[in-house]
Amino acid sequence: MKTKKGIRFAKNPEKFIERAIVQFVQKSPANRRKEGRGKYWDRPLVGFASGEDPLFKAYKKIIGKFHFTPQEIFSLTFGKKRKPHPLSVISWILPHVEEIRRSNRKEDQYPSRLWAHARNFGEQFNVKLREHVERLLKKKGYQAVAPMNSPHWKRFRSPRVGWASKWSERHTAYACGLGTFGLSDGFITPKGKAIRVGSVVTNLPLKPSAKKYPHHRANCLYYVDRSCQACATRCPAGAITTKGHDKDKCREYSYHTVGSLKRPEYGVKITGCGLCQTDVPCEYEIPGRIQKAYRR
Repeated sequence: MKTKKGIRFAKNPEKFIERAIVQFVQKSPANRRKEGRGKYWDRPLVGFASGEDPLFKAYKKIIGKFHFTPQEIFSLTFGKKRKPHPLSVISWILPHVEEIRRSNRKEDQYPSRLWAHARNFGEQFNVKLREHVERLLKKKGYQAVAPMNSPHWKRFRSPRVGWASKWSERHTAYACGLGTFGLSDGFITPKGKAIRVGSVVTNLPLKPSAKKYPHHRANCLYYVDRSCQACATRCPAGAITTKGHDKDKCREYSYHTVGSLKRPEYGVKITGCGLCQTDVPCEYEIPGRIQKAYRR
């Protein structure tokens, strides 16, 4: 199959998949706002990892034994008698468009209406994007599963790390070389951390993306030189300190305090919060001083 840009699937499956994801984000009606004009998501970033990347096994120690490896979620979905191809992981970053970020930048207690709509309806689009990538790979003769769309995926409270799930989109994106973590646990990418993340596991062999960052906190100014705590200042729940991110305080505020007040007004099931993702140096880019260090 050939795209309008002339990218052949057989010769360059990585570029083909990246182009397919970009085009879906650009053209899908699901990425159109429910109110007013405009989109939820800007042009995405796409990365790849081997299903055998040691990070996925390391996550069983870092996050918990319950966290799926690509092999585990694939076997649960398709059974152990699957096609004998090595597994690959596809991950993408969906950056909020400027208008949505700007609206949330102005807030200091509750998320803006646009931000809440992006969290609710924009994530519904992300579900459709996962399904789209699954269907595309199936048409090409490969098996694929989006762990977050799977009935095997669950979120629960872990005694070790607090709120967690059986598949972390952010940790998957890290394995795919798309960014690093910050003080707030936000994922800081070349498009910043005002984002959503998605992924698919497939038995299509894909070339892993380069891992550009020296460590898992490399894009955060606080961990580079202790010069920034903007996300902590922005947090209305006091859930971010120099000790890191208190998931319980964050969840209570985002899902209960904000949710109970704003869900009916905004007409959504989930509001989110996102104040720590906007009006901060890493909102829409890796902070400039860190970028300069990478270029040296």
